[in-house]
Parts: sequence; C-alpha cells; structure tokens
Amino acid sequence: MDCKDGTRIIPTTGRNNCGGRCVILAHVRDGKIVKLTTDTKEAAGCGVPLTACARGLNYHKTFLGEDRLRYPMKRIGERGEGRFERITWDEAVDIISKEWVRIRDTYGPGSRYVNYATGVSALMRGNKLAKRLLSLDGGFLDYYNSYSTACIRQATNLMYGTGETGNSLEDLLNTNLIILWGHNPAETKFDSGTMHYLKKAVKKGIPVVGVDPRKNDTIRQLGAKWIPIRPATDSAMMDAMAYVIMEDGLQDQEFLDRCCLGFDRLHMPEGTDPSECYLSYLYGEKDGVRKTPEWAEGITGVPADVIRSLAVRYALAKPAALLQGYGAQRHAYGEQSARGGILLACMTGNVGISGGWASGTADCTRHKNPDFPSPPNPYQKKIPVFLWTEAVERGREMTKLDGVTGGDKLDSDIKMIINLAGNCLVNQHSDINRTIKLLKDREKCEFILCSDLFMTSSAKFADILLPGTSMFEGENITMPWLYGDFLGFNNQVIQPLYESRFEYDWLAEVAGKIGLGEAFTEGRTAGEWLEYLYNDLRKTETELPDYKTFKEAGICRYKDNPRIIAFEEECRDPVTCPFPTESGRIEIFSPKIYRTEYKEFVPAIPGYVEPPEGPADPLAEKYPIQLIGWHTKRRCHSIHDNNKDLHRLDPQTLRMHPADALKRQIDDGDMVLVWNDRGKIRIPVKLTEDIMEGTAALSQGAWYQPDQDGTDLGGSINVLTSQRPTAYAKGNPQHTNLVEIRKLTY
Repeated sequence: MDCKDGTRIIPTTGRNNCGGRCVILAHVRDGKIVKLTTDTKEAAGCGVPLTACARGLNYHKTFLGEDRLRYPMKRIGERGEGRFERITWDEAVDIISKEWVRIRDTYGPGSRYVNYATGVSALMRGNKLAKRLLSLDGGFLDYYNSYSTACIRQATNLMYGTGETGNSLEDLLNTNLIILWGHNPAETKFDSGTMHYLKKAVKKGIPVVGVDPRKNDTIRQLGAKWIPIRPATDSAMMDAMAYVIMEDGLQDQEFLDRCCLGFDRLHMPEGTDPSECYLSYLYGEKDGVRKTPEWAEGITGVPADVIRSLAVRYALAKPAALLQGYGAQRHAYGEQSARGGILLACMTGNVGISGGWASGTADCTRHKNPDFPSPPNPYQKKIPVFLWTEAVERGREMTKLDGVTGGDKLDSDIKMIINLAGNCLVNQHSDINRTIKLLKDREKCEFILCSDLFMTSSAKFADILLPGTSMFEGENITMPWLYGDFLGFNNQVIQPLYESRFEYDWLAEVAGKIGLGEAFTEGRTAGEWLEYLYNDLRKTETELPDYKTFKEAGICRYKDNPRIIAFEEECRDPVTCPFPTESGRIEIFSPKIYRTEYKEFVPAIPGYVEPPEGPADPLAEKYPIQLIGWHTKRRCHSIHDNNKDLHRLDPQTLRMHPADALKRQIDDGDMVLVWNDRGKIRIPVKLTEDIMEGTAALSQGAWYQPDQDGTDLGGSINVLTSQRPTAYAKGNPQHTNLVEIRKLTY
C-alpha cells in the first residue's frame, strides 16, 4: 500500500523460531524502514490476531543495526578469537567446495554434520538446504529430536504412538479447569493461539492453576493460582496426585480398563511380571514406599494438602485440561514428567472428550504445511541432536546406547560442521566451556562453516564466516509453530545489506562446483521454489488463493478449520479403532522400554526417578541452589540480545528468593558470582518471592561474553548447564543444575 507521503506499507511475517508468527507491516520510505506496525483485531476478523509483541515490533532495530556481518571472511586467528580477514564470495565458495569434497573423501559421508539451527524457521532455511545438497552428494550424519521437545515428544509417542494428542484450542472454552504445568505461553509465545484462548477461558470464569518453580508472566496475566515446585521433581507430585485419586476412588476405572495397558496387574502385557504395573509402584509393593502426598512433599516442596487438593479438584472437574509446557521435560529424567501428565489425563478419563486434554506433546494439525524437498539421505545413521559434541569427541565409539539409529555404531567422528543461522554451536548448547575446548581442537572437527547476521559466540568459531540476509532482505513462506490456521508470506522489504546473501544462492554455487548444480536447483531460483511449492500445496489446501494474491496480502487465514478432539474415535471403540501403539492401547507400561537395555536406566512406567543434580543429590552440599532457565519476553532464544532497546524490558539478572539471599548476605541489586564445576557467571541479582526457595533462575539466550579469566559477563546460563543427556530420549537437561552463589565485593 502506498501512502501520500511516499511511504510504502509492505506486509511480511516473522520467520525466526517464535511461535507467535506475528504479522509485520513494514513502513518503508526512500528504501529504509521507518517503523513497524502489526495485526489488529479488525484485520484478523474471526481469526486469532497475529499481533506482534515488543520483540516483533523491534525486528528492524535488531536485524538492521551497525553490528551486521558485511562480507565473507576466513579465520586468521585461533578458533574462538573472532579474528577474520575479508575474502570474496568466489574465494569463499571455492574453499567451501574443496573442504566439502576433501572431508567426504577422507572420512566418509558420516563425518559431515549440519548443526541444529532455528534462526530462520520458514519454508526455505539454510540447514534444510544444506542437507539437500549433502543428500545429493553421498549423505551426511543427521540428527533427530530437538533441543526444545526431545523428552515430551518421545514420551508421548511411547504412550500414545503419536504426538497428535491435542484438541482444537477453542475447545479449551469447554473445560471446567485448566492446569498449566511448566507452561508459560505469555513469555515464550508458544504459538499463535494458546494465550488468546486462555484469556477467553478466564473471562468465561474457568479457573487456571500454574505449577512452576517461577510465578511466570502467564500465571500473573491470567490471575492463576500458583503452585511453586522444586525443579526436576514434577513426576513425584504427579505420582502423589495419582495416589490421592486412587485412594479417594476418583479414577475412571472403566476408561483405564478399556483403553490402557499396564496400569494395574490385570492389564499387563502377556508374559510380563504383573508386579511391574504402575499401581504396584504407586503403592510401594517393591520399594515399600507409598507415593503419598506426604512422601511427595519432602521431594517437591509442595505441601501435602496442596497436592491432595489439586488431585481431587482435577479428578472432579471433568472435563479438565492439563496442558504440559516444555519446561518440566527439559530436566534430567524429563521423560518421566511428560509421562506423568499423560497418566493423570488417563486416570481421570480426560482423553478423547471435549473439554479434556490428552496431555503430552498435544500437537493438533488442521492444515498441511509446505516443506522443502530433499532426496533420501544415503547415509542412514542418526544421533540425538543434543549429543553432537559427543560425536565430535568420540563419534566412532557411539552406539545404540548413545541413541545411534540406523546402525550399531557410527563410522566416523564429526569432521565438518555446517552451522547456518544458528547459535547452538556455542551459546545455546550446554557446558559452553567444554564445547569451546572441543571446537578449538582442529584435529577433532577440521572445518566449520557458519552463516549469520552477527558475530555471535558461535560465529567466532567459524573457519569460513558468511553474511546472511535478514527477514527484511528476502522472500520466504512462514508456517504456524504448533497451532495456527494460517500461512504467512515473508515479503522482501529492502535490498540485502552490504554483501549479504541468502544461503540458497551460495549453496547453489557450491553445488555447481561439485557437479550437482542442476540436481540441487532443478533450474529454479529461491523465489521460483517458493511459488512452485506453494502451488503444489494448493492441490490439497484448496482454500489458498493464487500466489500473487497471497504475496500481496502477506497472510492467508483459513476459514475451514475442522473440530478436532484427539482420540475421540479410539476412546469410543479401541477395538475397532485402536490407538497407534503396538498394543493398540495407551501404553502406561511401555513394552518397548521393558524389552531393551534402556530399562536399566529408566522405568517402563511413569514414576519419579531421583535426578542427578536434583535437590537430593549429595552434590547439593557443595552447590545447594537449583538453577533453572526460562524464555524471557525480550529474546527469542538468543535472537535480540544485541538489541539494547529490549534490554530495558527485562534486564538480565539472576532471580533469587530473599531467604536464600539472606543466608548469603546478598541484597537486591548486588553483583554476584554464580558458579559450579563447569563455569562461572558474574551478574546482578534480583530478589523476588516469585520463585521457589532453594531455586535461582536465569533467562536463557544471553550472549556469552567471557572476561580474560573465562568468567561470563553476559549471563549465559549454558556456562553452568550440563551435557549429561536424559536417560531415554537423550534430550536436553538444561534446567537441572546445581550452583552456589556469593556476593561480589570490590
């Protein structure tokens, strides 16, 4: 749209890994963005408004600042020093092509790895494009899982056989009680609809309870009852709730008998010891410990009467919805808390009904999204994404017990890393100091290729560093993150800055150098791929308009949105319509775990397992504070940390309970040292009673800034987090850490 003052208003959408997927209207004059505005209720009509928060309205200040990378560069110092010299794009493509082939021919395709990256979360994204080219060139070591959801996804699939366990979001208005367990959509922007419908539920009078070590923004905004809990102990509280439900006879026994495997002795798999069932564990038939609220109080710090009250309330409120966030499952033994939430939904018969919620991952797919095509990877072996540092250190030693799939063990260590639009190489991966030590050793990983907008802590470890384009400098198609009935277009607003290039363009040149140019591009530019894939999607999503109309609008909201109640048919008649598990039932007892060596590390049933670096770990004598992270409203993961305007929204401080501070003679605003055996952080402290006593919290995503002694001054929590993976999923345990804190004096 053109305005009288010469301003053009160009619609676009956010494309980074933020669930909000906001509509952005860029006001452009003389080739420059003068301001951003966003979606309105009027424009959304009957749909959910895709309204930008402070992050979205500051995209231009984040992405178009003076700190942008400007030219291709090659490293001239040691890795991590951040010393580079400028080279041409031709030189960069030539070096990349030679290293690409050399490493393939020397170590085999399994030595090449594309690192997990979410700086661009849209149809065409660098990591997927690189994987396409590698697949055409003999293959690469791939990964499974994500940093966000490894435990909850694997646990949900263990029990239900699918991650599609969510009802349509509007069905939340049909419930009688909502429990948010480690779920904070107000700050995380979990998706484009959850907070919208939670607010509508509150207006309707539906009560909300939040279980979390922090009184987060969601709890505050909804006026929810807050139940603080010690980190990593969620499954103990869930066990105690299950105990109360059984003791009070509030369980839906008919549902358990008809739809579930392994809850009690009468419904165990044939040939399995009946005493392995969940009910035997709950009543302490083997360990002599009944999982009562009093037992759980000693572990969780939640008073027994609070546990008992919530259990009764949840069981009697039917239909009730227990929504699990990703916080509780990013702990050591995070699989168990995810399974515990599903167990409670089953015990109360809240699965397969309107107003209920099956818990777990709770995906709810109503529309198909486009996907960029890639040929099958000729190299079939994969690793859990969180263990890439192990594959650099000891890849040839990794086996199925380390989560290797597609074969018994790996054939090579990782020798080449392609890190495109991502900060998980250093900043977002656990135990930064260990990771840095690995990456500095060029005999281990021999070549690191990065493309980014800024000199992040990850970019500093590149051998070749390339300047990428921001969301304003190219086209893309954006899709909902989890929930949302729309498709967005990322219109180009300005010309690429400096010598920045989209990854597709230089990867096409690399492909040409190694004889795969035509196979990689199929004769299409990036823009032509977008149009081709969009038109292919229209064959099934017939409501979509023509491509030109879609681009001009920047958004298409679907109007034909089917009502979905997860497992409605399966729960009605599990014989005719079985659950997608091996047994055809919800597997409270997991034959898959029980049949494998994993049963040595994780039980075949939901249930509390005492975590390493949990509150009862003997290490707590040395490091008595449990440190957790959270997703702050000022960043999307590590994106926006270079935007100083957003620092004022939520300054990087350590949140600490006054009782813990008093023991250490720490006052509000003091500079403190936070440390454990993995590293040290210097940071101001903010005292608040909105956190569980014995717990401290530091928002994740701050950029790592070490001083000359290696103490981090930026407040990057991953200086202190552990690389010990979770037991079954081999997932991210970054919220389970023991630390000590002391006041700094100068």
